[in-house]
Amino acid sequence: RVERQVTALVAAAPPSPTLLAAMGELNFRVVHVYGLTETYGPTTVCPEQETWAELAPDERAKLLARQGQAYISSDLVRVVDEEMNDVPGDGETMGEVIMRGNIVMSGYFQDDPATEEAFEGGWFHSGDLAVWHPDGNIELRDRGKDIIISGGENISSIEVEQAIVAHPAVLECAVIGIPHERWGERPKAFVTRRPDAAVTQEEIIAFCRERLAGYECPDAIEFGPLPKTSTGKVQKFVLREREWAGHEGRI
Repeated sequence: RVERQVTALVAAAPPSPTLLAAMGELNFRVVHVYGLTETYGPTTVCPEQETWAELAPDERAKLLARQGQAYISSDLVRVVDEEMNDVPGDGETMGEVIMRGNIVMSGYFQDDPATEEAFEGGWFHSGDLAVWHPDGNIELRDRGKDIIISGGENISSIEVEQAIVAHPAVLECAVIGIPHERWGERPKAFVTRRPDAAVTQEEIIAFCRERLAGYECPDAIEFGPLPKTSTGKVQKFVLREREWAGHEGRI
């Protein structure tokens, strides 16, 4: 724990409430920001609200893990359906995050078709799926390509990952959909244990069943290091390529 409080930004993959709570215990004030390469970095921020100080650390961490709303350099981001209508601000209805403002790119270099598709309706389409909360903050649920569709039910890989990393023996994890003969695909978790920690597949699945709906819980757990880029992002496509090898179609 540091004696003098340190303020730090966290971005890239959505942080888990477990991570934010642990950082708070070490006296780090973590400010969560969100953006894409196409927005020249952070376009939203989730500052701590005064009323959150009264909450338990775990509850405050859940709120800080949201992506918040736009900086002053941009219009407020929206979460929309396929017709670009705003989804209800109920914290449950999922839609795509769209954005525009002074830091959003003007287009892809020498690629007019991709630019036109990305800016359909005059807003940049992020490809990220989120819900909109009553206070105006958005919360990412997944990348469109990372949503797991199992028996017609949408499963957020982020939600499953955050449930798993709450286990004290888990350092990090990644969740993808793997082929399933009956349901099309089912969640599988790739887990890195904490040093000197012991936990079994059955224990993690049981832990998930206490926190998630039954259909959201992973069918299998594989332990080991995760494939990552040079900047530390998990390469889910590497895991997918391995799991879907030999299958003609994918969900």
